[in-house]
Amino acid sequence: ETPANPTMRLTDLAGVAKIVTEHYGAAVDTPGTDPHDRKRPYIMVDGTFATPYHQRVLDIPGIDVSIHSATKYLGGHSDILAGSVTSRSEPFLHGASKVQKLITVPLNPMDSFLLARGLRTLDVRMQRHGENALKVAKMLEEHPMVASVFYPGLDSHPDRYLADDIFGSGRDEDSEDDEVTQTYGGMISFITVGEDEEALRRARNVCERLEVINLAVSLGGVESLCEHPASMTHGMIPRAQRQAGGLHDGLIRISVGLERAKDLVGDLKNALDLCDEDGCDF
Repeated sequence: ETPANPTMRLTDLAGVAKIVTEHYGAAVDTPGTDPHDRKRPYIMVDGTFATPYHQRVLDIPGIDVSIHSATKYLGGHSDILAGSVTSRSEPFLHGASKVQKLITVPLNPMDSFLLARGLRTLDVRMQRHGENALKVAKMLEEHPMVASVFYPGLDSHPDRYLADDIFGSGRDEDSEDDEVTQTYGGMISFITVGEDEEALRRARNVCERLEVINLAVSLGGVESLCEHPASMTHGMIPRAQRQAGGLHDGLIRISVGLERAKDLVGDLKNALDLCDEDGCDF
């Protein structure tokens, strides 16, 4: 998964493919063969956060399968449940189509229509998501109640040196540099200052005091969403296990939407300013 959820860590996919090729040789996908007979492991990439607007993984030699949750950015309006699995391997696609037929998962006509509609505006939506997210991330990095910010467009991100190549921002091979504004997607994670219960309380207060950004676990829609894993999606997991998996008690994930950046920045800043004031039920 790259960018990874929720730390936004990036993977050098060309480097991964090179290592796999050195160990197993180049992929041999003869039409009509059983995909289980293949000796080289499949390299599958979940690129939901980046979308094909930024990252077209099947254009990278050695990458076999591209996976996307189309519920998120591809649909873009929080009104469908869909996914995609794409490959250049005929044996893999043949096997996948048999599974699809057996478990009856073809997308229904209405959701197919809504997904096609969403794809028509993917380019302009992703550009706005990225522009807004960079402004939000810069504010978060400067706020005294924020300990860490994870966003590939910031110089502080550990994989910043990979970001410009991975986030293609809709460029084609013949695109001029001045045609495209470089952006880095709409997903941000940050950690509130403090440890354990203190960080947990502050993060919960931030989420509850937001007025423009909605509290929900999904992402990729036109509206901004935030979630606090420690008290929502991962609330049933013991703290030690959560932290061992990289989920700090104060971590908040934001899916930055298409609202005015000024409104989003102000909403988050106000919530962070008041994060030590209790009184919000969660």
